[in-house]
Amino acid sequence: MQVDFYHLTRDPADQLVPMLASKSLDVGKRLLLLAQDESRRRALSDALWSTDPASFLAHDFAGSGREAEQPILISDQCAAANGASYIILSDGLWRDGALNFERAFFLFVPDQIDHARTVWRELKAKEDVIPRYWKQDGGRWVEGP
Repeated sequence: MQVDFYHLTRDPADQLVPMLASKSLDVGKRLLLLAQDESRRRALSDALWSTDPASFLAHDFAGSGREAEQPILISDQCAAANGASYIILSDGLWRDGALNFERAFFLFVPDQIDHARTVWRELKAKEDVIPRYWKQDGGRWVEGP
């Protein structure tokens, strides 16, 4: 499995999540979007609706009763009731349940760098995990060393 570490140094998660979600859907993958805090989940939902005024990224919240039909499910738990194979951990908190997915996107801010480094070391030691690091370079994302 692949884990992509995204170091948010310039733009907040609200700006990156819609891009990652769109790209996931483009390759036919369903997505689970995690955030521990309810207000954070609501903000991410708003971002999925409003990032591109010409379109929106269909989604719903866990517990709605319509989880199975959603291409993107927003939750605070690593339970993919929508059959997601990709997961975005948008709040900088690693959950080992993410290892049950085909691909994970782990977003973190500079204040969470120590936690991210610990997670990187732990995942790097696993034979079946490929960690990759992404950083912001101006207005784009580039893979780091």
